[in-house]
Amino acid sequence: MAIAHQARQVEFGFLRTTLQLTAGNLGQHLTVLEKAELIQIEKGYEGKRPRTWVTLTAAGQAALRDEIAHLKRLIQQVEQGEPPDAEG
Repeated sequence: MAIAHQARQVEFGFLRTTLQLTAGNLGQHLTVLEKAELIQIEKGYEGKRPRTWVTLTAAGQAALRDEIAHLKRLIQQVEQGEPPDAEG
């Protein structure tokens, strides 16, 4: 989701290469994110070659911001030697 956030759209092949995943594994992850309405998947063609593009939805952007905020709090707790929150 972070990669999709950096670009308006990101192509499936780029994600597969960047994340070093198999096409099947990445496809499963993207299906989960799409069902949760965090990303939108668009299929089309670039010339004669089929392409799949991934775009972060507004809900996906909000979820990513929340996750980053949680990670920042966790990092701060670790740096300060505090025990983790009860939330985990």
